[in-house]
Amino acid sequence: MTFGNQESTLWFVQKYPGSASQTLSRVQISTMAVRDGLMAAGGFQGELICKYLNQPGVAFATKISNGENAITNAVDISYSPTGSMRIITANNDQQVRIFDAKSFVCTNHYAFPWSVNNTSVSPDDKLLAVLGDSPECLLADAQSGKVVSNLKGHLDYSFSSAWHPDGRILATGNQDTTCRLWDIRNTSQSIAVLKGRMGAIRAIKFTSDGRFMAMAEPADFVHIFDTQSDYGTCQEIDLFGEIAGISFSPDTEALFIGVADRTYGSLLEFNRKHYHHYLDYVL
Repeated sequence: MTFGNQESTLWFVQKYPGSASQTLSRVQISTMAVRDGLMAAGGFQGELICKYLNQPGVAFATKISNGENAITNAVDISYSPTGSMRIITANNDQQVRIFDAKSFVCTNHYAFPWSVNNTSVSPDDKLLAVLGDSPECLLADAQSGKVVSNLKGHLDYSFSSAWHPDGRILATGNQDTTCRLWDIRNTSQSIAVLKGRMGAIRAIKFTSDGRFMAMAEPADFVHIFDTQSDYGTCQEIDLFGEIAGISFSPDTEALFIGVADRTYGSLLEFNRKHYHHYLDYVL
């Protein structure tokens, strides 16, 4: 398989009892997530593809939506409160779907009044952030899909979210070129507004220790904030090209930026620079 902006052919799909696995070909990947040895990818025609990284072939592949413009906008991998791994998909058909990561059976689905562009699950696996073609962002119960809070403040559609590892802070990225930070103990208003330069905030990631938060625009700019300075200290990375995604390494020592240019497509690695006096360090 070849991911990114290229099309790929899936040569082998392992059948799981009870699952609706299909053989798909020439899938153009729209989104991807990896956790604990499982990779899940979404497609521009509503596909979901899953692969265990330590096993050959593709474990599961299907079209979860057949509507027009049925793009799978986001996939997320999380655990239920009982400890079972699950895959959560967000689609333009206004649906969020939950798949069991062992059987690949769709165990639940939730409907919303607008196209869903992004979901993310809180570190305790109890809350689901739901963002889409609306200025409002929703917090829902991750088990039932019931909306428990409505986050108001953004001015346009939202595309990205991420939870601080402590589970108290949710960051949301919007077409209005801002990332808002919300304290889930009081969601009446955001506690901070972080501004980009030119475009929507399309990706947000925290380091595993919560020390840094990175947010990426669609092209050219990635911003890294020091959370211990109340997000007041920021480093800006200015590069050339469309940004496919960002990710920190598990040990927090590296930031990876995917560049989705057909000619200059690449994966950039930025390493953390340490200043050992006073145990102070920055990217």
